[in-house]
Amino acid sequence: MPRRPEGLFVGLCTFDVVQLVDHVPGADEKVTALRQTVAAGGPAANAAVSFAYLGGAATLLTSVGCHPLGVVAAGELRGLGVTVRDLSADSAAPPAVSSILVTASSGERAVASTNASGRRLAVPDDLAALVSGYDVVEFDGHHMELAVAVAPAARAAGCRTVLDGGSWKEGTEQLLASVDVAVCSDAFHPPGTSSPGEVLRFLRERGVTWAVVTRGGRPLVWEGPSGGGTVDVPDVRVVDTLGAGDVLHGALAHRLTEQGELTARGFAAALREAAVWASRSCTAFGTRDWMREGPSPSGTSSLP
Repeated sequence: MPRRPEGLFVGLCTFDVVQLVDHVPGADEKVTALRQTVAAGGPAANAAVSFAYLGGAATLLTSVGCHPLGVVAAGELRGLGVTVRDLSADSAAPPAVSSILVTASSGERAVASTNASGRRLAVPDDLAALVSGYDVVEFDGHHMELAVAVAPAARAAGCRTVLDGGSWKEGTEQLLASVDVAVCSDAFHPPGTSSPGEVLRFLRERGVTWAVVTRGGRPLVWEGPSGGGTVDVPDVRVVDTLGAGDVLHGALAHRLTEQGELTARGFAAALREAAVWASRSCTAFGTRDWMREGPSPSGTSSLP
């Protein structure tokens, strides 16, 4: 039986409450939700779920705690095949709760969350042992002190290091020094940048070998050592865009474990397949329903 790829995902775990509404309420307005769901959330957590769904062995390094909401979030992740390594297991404080409103007509979402603010994690002593055996280690930029410590250890151990750049955060530049692949949203704006081309150049100048800027439903823009290009995003009927970027990252991390030395052709193919999975996730409400049909028999060649 072939060995399952191993992925370590370092970053945020939240407790998500997702409501589907006709419209986002205004001041002093109440609306009745059409649907609701609750699940563990956060970029690293959702990427780990996607990685596990596609057949990988995923571990999430994060802060959850022993508060009842944290216990539920961690239990849901374990039920989806994700190993949770909780660096604040004895904390009785509630986890970050994300309140999310998804507009039924457009699939757009509005999110309020404390994210990782107020949670400072102690860096484990033996980082070499921590990263041992993983093929890929991904960081979402939350718990930055932990990420900055783990990233060079992961690279030294021969792991491929990947950044999910949702936004520019304090400490990101230090983290980039140990990142092989950076996939950044169009909300990721390093100092002095305002366009995808400028972001790609900034990343290249910081030593990132492969860089991508995602732009919602528009083509992904990427660059590698010998050039770059764009990758189209499949056109689907959008129900909910929540977590689509996280699915993209988890699927890309999984695909990258199947490649040795990256080539431009291989990297573009991996991005293309990841975009298919991200688009598929937009066709269902919440961050889990898209997985119910199971992976397509042909891998990731087409949408269901």
